[in-house]
Amino acid sequence: MFEALQNIFKIPELKKRVMFSLGMLFVYRVGCHIPTPGIDGVALSHFFKQAQGTLLGMFDMFSGGALEKLTVFALGIMPYISSSIIFQLLTVVVPAIEKLSKEGESGRKKIIQYTRYGTVVLSVVQAMGISIGLEAMRGPAGELVVPNPGWSFRLLTVITLTAGTAFIMWLGEQMSERGIGNGISLIIFAGIVARIPSAIGNTLKLLKTGQLSLFVLIFVFAVMFLVIAGIVFVERGQRRIPIHYAKRVVGLQTMAAQSSHLPLKVNMAGVIPPIFASSIIMFPATIANFVDVPWVKGSAKYLMPGNWVYNVIFVAFIVFFCYFYTAVTFNPIDVAENIKRHGGYIPGVRPGQETSAYLDSVLTKLTFAGAIYISLICVLPSILIGKFNLPFYFGGTALLIAIGVGMDTVAQIESHLITRSYEGFMKGVKIKGRS
Repeated sequence: MFEALQNIFKIPELKKRVMFSLGMLFVYRVGCHIPTPGIDGVALSHFFKQAQGTLLGMFDMFSGGALEKLTVFALGIMPYISSSIIFQLLTVVVPAIEKLSKEGESGRKKIIQYTRYGTVVLSVVQAMGISIGLEAMRGPAGELVVPNPGWSFRLLTVITLTAGTAFIMWLGEQMSERGIGNGISLIIFAGIVARIPSAIGNTLKLLKTGQLSLFVLIFVFAVMFLVIAGIVFVERGQRRIPIHYAKRVVGLQTMAAQSSHLPLKVNMAGVIPPIFASSIIMFPATIANFVDVPWVKGSAKYLMPGNWVYNVIFVAFIVFFCYFYTAVTFNPIDVAENIKRHGGYIPGVRPGQETSAYLDSVLTKLTFAGAIYISLICVLPSILIGKFNLPFYFGGTALLIAIGVGMDTVAQIESHLITRSYEGFMKGVKIKGRS
């Protein structure tokens, strides 16, 4: 593995991409420590200590601690993800956007542009809600979190937070284009990983004060280890559908009969469903936490991690987005036509429509299994952590995203190394990403 790390710096292009991605992540982490003007940081920190284990604490985890300090990156990348969800849904129901999606690269660029505009609009709405809510918040001694409330503070906060989200969006796109890829996912990954040291530190404090027993701590870490092992095992699992190609003539050459396979992953959607589900739940819940209205506050309590209403809604969104994202990224009809066009067939299945129906049936079963797997990973560890009152939100969702993105990133670096005849990270083993 150390030899593979050395090989990265022997390939100029790969070295440049890795260093560029690390540089962008460094810029992101610096921005997570630049506070928004007009905020009493001590009073705000006291408020977030009480929000640990709530949905607000989960939002703070995705922002890498930026929301707790209300820095310029407090909104994180979630408005961009929410905007992406909206336009992917509109692609299915709005004919004009569906037509754009089929126009190739030019259509894709237009949809990305609309997604950016949507990100700005959502950021403005969230930032305005947060600024109004902050004005009503008070610290432990009754001091105002915002010493000088008013429209000047609100406008400044809206402009600052919206600009911060737009800049993060730009960073993610640059990392995807000029770095090692998965720019948006790497930003979320960085935010989650950045919270690990403080989470471990808070847990050890509870252990020293006797509020947490050693047995419970060992049990929780054992569960996390099993979850990590399960994620790695399932993310690399796939159903291989055999495909045979008959002998055919291509130009002046005769191609011999060949056998291949079509790999269908158990979790075709990857980490997208929990990210999308979290983003949708967080948007109204975050606004509710900052609005001083009794019935709104009461409704927000039902959207706290560990609450059965939250779990039901979260699982429902995960299942929906598993099927939705898989349908968007994998079209059985197109795959069946490509197999038929190249003279291939699945043994026991007629080419064309029957092949499409067969692939759709297999994919439906795999997607159901993948949805159940993601739901269990995201909900069960979170319930256990909530039962033991651990002072951080680092449950299955965070583990799934961190491990999934990590596997994808390592797989991309591995492909660069192998393409240039260098040894990969693990000798004799090909690391597979989720895509």
